Amino acid sequence: MDINTHLAERIRNLRKAAGLSLDALADKTGVSRSMISMIERNQSSATAVVLERLAAGLGLSLADLFSVNTATSEPLLRYSEQPVWHDPQSGYTRRNLSPPNAHAALQMVEVIFPAGARIAYETGLRQTPVHQQIWLLEGDMHITVGEQVYIMKQGDCLAFELNCQTAFHNPGQIDARYLVAIHN
Repeated sequence: MDINTHLAERIRNLRKAAGLSLDALADKTGVSRSMISMIERNQSSATAVVLERLAAGLGLSLADLFSVNTATSEPLLRYSEQPVWHDPQSGYTRRNLSPPNAHAALQMVEVIFPAGARIAYETGLRQTPVHQQIWLLEGDMHITVGEQVYIMKQGDCLAFELNCQTAFHNPGQIDARYLVAIHN
């Protein structure tokens, strides 16, 4: 199954499991009912910003949308099996590194963020706090958390709670690559 088909099924199943209609999820997220419907039917490729809004509305992290629920939890996820997704708006690529486990408190994601790219998330408070750390492996990043701008260089690590608006900008001439560790 390709990643967009997985996202379509996952969002639909999570919405239904939460007892939310399309209208109710639209009201919670600010994403239009028609857009949610198109995403759930795999007729539209959602951007990272839209996926983040849907995840927050469902009480999850963005990484949770990419996870696979399995009956068994294998401790090893091979590189070739790690889900990879490309944001059609910003051009960033995310690879979910963590083995599928519905009960894992820690998830790891690798991100390749293109030179000059920007993205902003309107994340607000969640029922369950989501904490993340970003470790910059290559390149430069400017990460804004609320009103604070952090200018990151290779090797820097930033920890914060996803409870306010965040923005990412790669001011450099090369792609930035970083690891995100998410705890919820």
